[in-house]
Amino acid sequence: GWKDAISTTIVNFNNEKMQITWAARELFPGENVSFSYTFDEGKHKVWKPCPTYLLHQDYNSGCLFKTEGPTLAISIKNSNGSEELFSKRLKSDFYIKPNRPENVTFFWKEDTVTVSCNKPEKAVKCLRLELQYKSKFDKDWQSRTSKCCSVGEQGFDPRKCYSLRVRLKRLVPYCNVVNYSSDWEAETFWMNGTLLDSCEDDIKSQSNKVIVLTCLLALLLVIFILLILLCKWQSLQKSVMPDIPDPKYVFTDLFNDHNGNFQEWIDKTDQAMVQTKLECEETECIIEAESQQEDEKNSDKQAPQEKIFSFPRAAENNDPKAAQIACLMPTSNTIASFAGFQILMNDDMYVML
Repeated sequence: GWKDAISTTIVNFNNEKMQITWAARELFPGENVSFSYTFDEGKHKVWKPCPTYLLHQDYNSGCLFKTEGPTLAISIKNSNGSEELFSKRLKSDFYIKPNRPENVTFFWKEDTVTVSCNKPEKAVKCLRLELQYKSKFDKDWQSRTSKCCSVGEQGFDPRKCYSLRVRLKRLVPYCNVVNYSSDWEAETFWMNGTLLDSCEDDIKSQSNKVIVLTCLLALLLVIFILLILLCKWQSLQKSVMPDIPDPKYVFTDLFNDHNGNFQEWIDKTDQAMVQTKLECEETECIIEAESQQEDEKNSDKQAPQEKIFSFPRAAENNDPKAAQIACLMPTSNTIASFAGFQILMNDDMYVML
């Protein structure tokens, strides 16, 4: 009974090749065993030696041979074949490991992806198509299994990059006694229905966008700070060193009307100032005369009052134009003294004394 207790690993690769392995050093220490097999049934069995041995530390640890039928018998003997160390009969169909799915296609529609592949020629009912996917934000793979040979899944975010892979599985225990699946088909990378070389490209592109935006914001911030500093500097410069006015703009008439002739310009300016002074004095006299007229109207009309105005400054200066101002002032009976003369004014009549 100990012969049946020896642990072996049996794999039937897509019902094409068989691989039987055992732990040579642990089970048969110091002895290089031999392996034989047969697919025949009944009394007339034909045992075949192992065509290809698998070695482990120079010891026979397995055998690889062609699958020739559903029923298999194996035998392990000592090195010279005189003693059988292990034997077993089994159904090779219960140890099938399927091949990778062929011609895998991905169909994207909005947030749904459908994966399909070619149907194998045999045992399609025993196969399931498994889809696994994960985004760069997921730690573990998400899985979805369906009948061979199409599987679909919803909920894909078009803004994320996904890694997808598919494989075929054998049903347990209806078709297999061991849970064998095919190797994974080559992993692919998708984003919003577009095939990418790697999700790292998406990460790099997003990081590049972040870098560009950060640089632009930093540049705008620097420009804003420089503008503030420039305004502050101009204000400080004006307070410390005020602007010196350009005489060209302050004395426009000096350069435009007199071509820079200062003497001619100053003479004309003096005349204008004298004329302006006379006009101002005339205005003051008129205002004073109007005030006096108001006072006379409010006083006794039967006894007109006489008022004497003296112009000591004009008398001192002996200015003849001042007489004109005195003549324009009163409209009632008034006596004015100016430059040594006395002027009697009665309504519209003027008499110089």
